[in-house]
Amino acid sequence: MALERFEGCWTAMVTPFTERGVLDLEGLRQNVTFQIEGGAKLVPTGTTGESPTLEWKEHNQIIEETVKLAKGRTFVMAGTGSNSTQEAIRGTKHAVEVGAEAVLIVDCYYNGPSSLELRTEYYEVIAKEFPQTFITPYVIPGRTGTQLEVEDLAILHRNYKTVRAVKEATGDLERMAKTRELLGDDFDILSGDDDMTFEMMTRKDIRAQGVVSVISNVVPEVVAEMATAFNRGDIVRGKELYEALTPLFKIVTVKTVEEYDGFKVPCKFRNPSAIKTLMRGLGMPAGPCRQPLGRMTPKATAVVREAIKTVYERNRETLIPLQVFYKINLEERIYQDEYWI
Repeated sequence: MALERFEGCWTAMVTPFTERGVLDLEGLRQNVTFQIEGGAKLVPTGTTGESPTLEWKEHNQIIEETVKLAKGRTFVMAGTGSNSTQEAIRGTKHAVEVGAEAVLIVDCYYNGPSSLELRTEYYEVIAKEFPQTFITPYVIPGRTGTQLEVEDLAILHRNYKTVRAVKEATGDLERMAKTRELLGDDFDILSGDDDMTFEMMTRKDIRAQGVVSVISNVVPEVVAEMATAFNRGDIVRGKELYEALTPLFKIVTVKTVEEYDGFKVPCKFRNPSAIKTLMRGLGMPAGPCRQPLGRMTPKATAVVREAIKTVYERNRETLIPLQVFYKINLEERIYQDEYWI
């Protein structure tokens, strides 16, 4: 089994913890198996997997367990990026040694290198070190404060054929069209935002091949079918599935205004807060986020709960694989308040 294109559904997997914050390996194994059976490819230890707060020993354990279960069944693109080139090399070396087919490398956060430095002091260094491994840059300026420009991505792709895909989370559709124009049809664009996947995969000047999805943690089968439909040109079926999941796509980030001591304070609960809240509510292995991320407020939790309730009432069939695999009573989990406190 060889990885030929970066297409379809790649699940940005959460890292499950126990309530005490310890890595839940059994829960991880369950979730990985659910994803494989649902037809998804796997992205462990990305930012959805809370990589910034994982110890390297945990980081390596997660990749090892994921690769072991996926071997011969699906592909693994391990998150090994860092704000240190040498640290990214160490993480990539481990992922390659245990059998990951590809690595996802996020632009360097906080230290804010220029696009030129990202290319020459980071991506090129890693590409030279691992000439047989596919490397996918992950461009998300809202989290990193920097971004690899399309021109530098084109130079990377020209010089290193293993750089043959990008995870696009800039929200900039014109940038994505420019990527397609400069890098051509043999380069794969993956949506990094669930709610932009429809436009990215159907716009003729972008033609994205798939999505690195957060919501597929819960509905891998449906997101995989949606991406497959778009890739084969069945826009009607793809749009039908996209619209069925839209309430969930809208909660990857949840914004509220909270009141404290007489002040009204805007709150923005970012990924993976909402997906973990959803998974915990449904009875899936997830556990809490690691500090400094905390529990969502009751107001924010209500937004998450309303989204799953809407999907359940309008398109119940999309949630059947979840109910069957985890042996949960969805109606009870969704409608009983005790699971959402």
